[in-house]
Amino acid sequence: MLVYNVTVIIEESSAEEWLKWMNETHIPAVMATGKFIDHRVLKVLDSPNEGKTFCIQYNLKNMDDYLIYQKDFAPTLQTESMKYFKDKFVAYRTLMQKI
Repeated sequence: MLVYNVTVIIEESSAEEWLKWMNETHIPAVMATGKFIDHRVLKVLDSPNEGKTFCIQYNLKNMDDYLIYQKDFAPTLQTESMKYFKDKFVAYRTLMQKI
């Protein structure tokens, strides 16, 4: 199983609005692609960064689903994030394998 992890550092003043948008709009849109099994949202408690740090982890069955998501869905969904929260966050994406 694979885990697609998105770590987001968001300005503290926008964190509450961003988290609401993630839970009500963005994550449901990502899950609606049909490429992920499930997800979870984590708040980093000991982040050395200014602002608030969150990790959103999406579980996938295989690499094919990840590649299709990256090609067919990710660009549009990431553009939506920029549209609503431009210059208020930084995101890092990593792909991991459960061992």
